[in-house]
Amino acid sequence: MFKHFWRRFHLTLACIAAIFLLITSLSGALLIYAQDIQRLIWPEHWLLESSQGTVDMNRLVSHVEHTTQDKLAFITVEKTPDHAWAARLTSGRYVNVNPYTGEVLYEYDYYQTLYGFSMALHRWLWWMDEEGNTPLRNWVSVISLFLIIEVLLGFYLWVKPKNRLKRLKIKPSAQRRMFYYQLHQTFGVFLALPLVLIAFSGIAFNWSTPTSWLVNVLSPGQIESRLTTPKLEPQSLPIDQQKVYKKALAALPEAELRRIYFSTDDNAVVRYRIRMPGETYAYSYVWLNPYSAEVLQLQDMSQASFATQVWNFRYKFHIGGFAGPLLEVVWLMIALSPILFIYTGCYFWLKRHKLCK
Repeated sequence: MFKHFWRRFHLTLACIAAIFLLITSLSGALLIYAQDIQRLIWPEHWLLESSQGTVDMNRLVSHVEHTTQDKLAFITVEKTPDHAWAARLTSGRYVNVNPYTGEVLYEYDYYQTLYGFSMALHRWLWWMDEEGNTPLRNWVSVISLFLIIEVLLGFYLWVKPKNRLKRLKIKPSAQRRMFYYQLHQTFGVFLALPLVLIAFSGIAFNWSTPTSWLVNVLSPGQIESRLTTPKLEPQSLPIDQQKVYKKALAALPEAELRRIYFSTDDNAVVRYRIRMPGETYAYSYVWLNPYSAEVLQLQDMSQASFATQVWNFRYKFHIGGFAGPLLEVVWLMIALSPILFIYTGCYFWLKRHKLCK
């Protein structure tokens, strides 16, 4: 009776979450390769014809701002030489630029691109109101939580009876119902841990307080936050962007530059986001005075606590971007696995109610 209750609960929760799990599964799978697809289909927007030359930040900034008649908010630096750099303007529009010449290759709305659309669909089901709020963001996290519960409950239903290991087999020659049951059970058991961790890492981007608390409890040390940006009033002084650029790179010479945040109307400080050799993603920073190129403060997150390293690993783990192309293929299969579970689960339900053969 107890087992029967949990089976029904397992099915009911799956019915509630099914359509949303399909959306997040497909959009998450697409996100793994969306940027590569963009570069393949529209190379003139995302790739450079020539990757020769050196970066002159004065020329780059002045050319972009003159062409767009807008100020730069930030520039994302690509580590691959033939990839265009993406820059966000203060108006919210994006442009792709040639970093060696400053030429603007493409101006666009971020969420109208394949990658931007996939990300918005994956994170908040695409719905954004006029104020820029995303009301369904929490619902997506609830669905991810449902997935965790479903996986753990399915694992419990497998581990409870005897001879559990003998039941982890797939016989293609078995009758359809038994074959689907074997698929559902075997893949569910083997993918249980990665599915739970991937769902948890996705929830962590939205519900950071409870998830960071759990990481702090389970990991040595405490999660260290990014330092507060120093305050510097904007001044009517010339800025040598190239000098600031070189000074930032020299502050931590072994680091890889990933993004540059420019001065705003409220704070003139320039912030450089970098990835240190010991980091899986760029969480280290250098803050500079743009008028003097003085380094105001820096933060090397590769030296942070173990809990911080675990917390900062969540993005690369979520997208499967930490061990090369082969792992990305594995992550693609895991991202699509809910489709298998939903399909076989629906088949069992229809079969039980004699609605299919």
